[in-house]
Formats: sequence, structure tokens, C-alpha cells
Amino acid sequence: MVRIVVLDGYALNPGDLSWDKLESLGPCTVYDRTPAELTVARVAETEVALTNKVAFDGETLARLPKLKYIGVLATGHDIIDVAAAGRRGIVVTNVPSYSTRSVAQMVFAHVLNFTQHVAHHVEAVCQGRWTACEDFCFWDTPLVELDGLTLGIVGFGRIGRATAQIARAMGMRVLVHDPATRSVPGEEVEVVDLEALFRRSDIVSLHCPLTPETERLVNAERLSWMKPSAWLINTSRGPLVDEAALAEALNSDRLAGAGLDVLSAEPAAADNPLLSAKNCHITPHVAWATREARQRLMDIAVDNVRAFLAGTPQNVVSV
Repeated sequence: MVRIVVLDGYALNPGDLSWDKLESLGPCTVYDRTPAELTVARVAETEVALTNKVAFDGETLARLPKLKYIGVLATGHDIIDVAAAGRRGIVVTNVPSYSTRSVAQMVFAHVLNFTQHVAHHVEAVCQGRWTACEDFCFWDTPLVELDGLTLGIVGFGRIGRATAQIARAMGMRVLVHDPATRSVPGEEVEVVDLEALFRRSDIVSLHCPLTPETERLVNAERLSWMKPSAWLINTSRGPLVDEAALAEALNSDRLAGAGLDVLSAEPAAADNPLLSAKNCHITPHVAWATREARQRLMDIAVDNVRAFLAGTPQNVVSV
């Protein structure tokens, strides 16, 4: 019977889910977290390893002759040298599409934070400012209706499409840029080039993978194309954004605000300029983490292991 090790299970399952289905497939050890220096020791006698952020480079893989399978507990798999894994006959799988609705929901949590300022006004009520108001209603920041505004979506995969559906339901116009998308039959969206999207959008939302072509896709030049009243939302990958350039745009009022669920280094580095930038609202990489999405991730990850053991691997990303 194969041995299974989960190297960093806490993020997926801090205690509200069950490992029972995985444990039914073979002897299973679950570590909440694994520092890099312990990776080889913990996997040395294991055929199946599951990881979220614990990396496997070529040197690490070369020290693990018994390893036959790596299941990435996420969609992105850049933490694995998949070419080296392929050369060693190690199957690598990922978990696609488990968090689509949850991430799209977070996009609009950030959007509504900018347009309705719910938390701000709740705090104002708690401070007694409504009680002290002469009028029956109180607000001290502009409130904005989404109907008629333009949302620009960079990357039109599953999450981009789910985000577009929500936007359309709210009466927004939707612009799309994706190198793989020339037209979108049946979708009420307009496909445009990147410059047009940045210039015309009231909100720009990023939904593309991190590649050499997309790293720092949002740079000083493209930020200069955006309306001073516009907002940038990133629930995709932190390095898509030049963080120093974004901080400068926010602090100089060349951009109205940014809502970010991801940063270039996580946890956030203490000297990240966005932590103190004006009107920059950062959530700690939790768009994916609803219980429902994590349960789907767990179920698909277990199905991936089961399929591998049956000789019919699925969601394979190794080459």
C-alpha cells in the first residue's frame, strides 16, 4: 500500500474539514506546515506527496527516488519543477476550477468596499457619528452605483467569466482582454486590446496566470492609462503588479484605489510600499478560502490521488 504525506495541510484544512477520504487510500501523515529543510526527510519514504506551497525543485526531486506522485493542492503549480518531475517519471497534478465562484465573489467584495464603504460606515455608527447627526441618514464619503460603469477584465478564463456574469447582473459594461480570446459568442462583453481596456475601464480586474509575459503587467505606463477615478482589483497573482509603481500612483492621486488579495511576497513583507499606500485595501490571500471552495479542493485532490493509484491519472500538469 502506498504511503501518503501532506506537507502543508493547515491552509486547506485548519480543522473544519476531514482527511478521512484521503486516509482511506493508504497510510497517511498530515503536517500542518513543513519548512524547506525538512521536505526531503518527510517525503523520503513516500510515494505520494501533497503540497500547497512547499516547493519541489530539480535538486529536491533528485533526492527522492521513491516519490512517484506530487499532488498540488492549488491550481497554480509553479512551485514544482514539472520538467524535472517528468524526466524522473513523477506525475504532477493540480486542482483546477475549485474556487471560481469564491474568487469572483471576492472581486465584488473589494468593488463594493470602494462603492458602498460598508465597513467604514458601520464603524462610524459605532463611534456615535450617526447618533450625533442632525439628519435621518449619514454618510461622509461618496457612494457609487455600479450600474452603467465599465469593468475591464484581463484574462477571460473561468474566474474572469464568472466575474463578468456578476458584473452584467449589476448592469455594468464589460471589456475583456485575453490573448487567447478574439471573440466571445453569447457573452455580453466587448473584446478589446490592453490599452483600450485600461483607458476605458472604471474598474480593472486581473484574472490571468503568472508567466514571463504577464509579470508586472500592471506597470507605471499602464497605470498612467487608467482614469484617476478608477480602481484596480487583483485576486489573481501578486507579481502581475509592479507594487512600487502602484503605490506611487495611489499616493499621487493618479488612481482612486486598489483592492488586492495577493502580493508579490506572502505573507506581506513589512517594507511593501502598498501596506501604507493611500486607499489600498489588502486582504490576506483569502479569496479562495471559503469552506465550500476548500471542500471542493479536498474532494478533487483525493480524486486525483485515487485516479493515479488506479493507473488513470487526471489533471496532470507534468510533461
